[in-house]
Amino acid sequence: MNVISTVDLAKTYIMGSEEVRALKSISIDIAKNEYVALMGPSGSGKSTLMNLLGCLDTPSTGEYILNGENVHDLDDDELAEIRNKEIGFVFQTFNLLPRLSSLENVALPLIYGGYSRKEREEKAEAALAKVGLGDRVDHKPNELSGGQRQRVAIARAIVNDPAIILADEPTGNLDTKTSIEIMTIFEQIHDMGNTIILVTHEPDIAEHATRIIRLRDGLIESDEINQNVIRAADPSHKYNLS
Repeated sequence: MNVISTVDLAKTYIMGSEEVRALKSISIDIAKNEYVALMGPSGSGKSTLMNLLGCLDTPSTGEYILNGENVHDLDDDELAEIRNKEIGFVFQTFNLLPRLSSLENVALPLIYGGYSRKEREEKAEAALAKVGLGDRVDHKPNELSGGQRQRVAIARAIVNDPAIILADEPTGNLDTKTSIEIMTIFEQIHDMGNTIILVTHEPDIAEHATRIIRLRDGLIESDEINQNVIRAADPSHKYNLS
């Protein structure tokens, strides 16, 4: 069963008197529980595609079917609900609010879900414990390392139990050891049945995915099953996500 299908998806930006065709014609199907890496050089369209798949932007032409629904037919409130409940986002720059604690940052998506304060705190605490930060609930972002901040961001992404996780260069600001820890968490999220779509320009990070789609100049250059999937072997990197 496909959770994502796009047909001739295209995005054109108007910049002054110029038209920039960021995506020209993208047709892909992504099945439930796939782990897909989107790769390509700067300007290839991978981040634009990620924004369209995450309903953060709308296509200029083409169709996007998400969980059987044509995104074009949804209004702003319905799109906001999809972004909040069905998709979890993880970004390179973490996107944490500096004045809020880890707990408060993770609980943010739950505010729009009608949960009581007690329920929000309980779910946020559970999500932080899953990524190994149960002892950092009161810490603010500037009191955490880069890897810990990214784990807070992952906890925020999974707190609503979304089916799809979109990660845009999630290890771009991290050292090699910390990157491995973060990729281990994504492996575990994938093992629990989530669909993961990862944007990266790093080949060693893409090798964690089971499928690699390469973009160039707004088009798909290649779409291949990855026969050499990297799995983290160090049990110290494992977290209790169940």
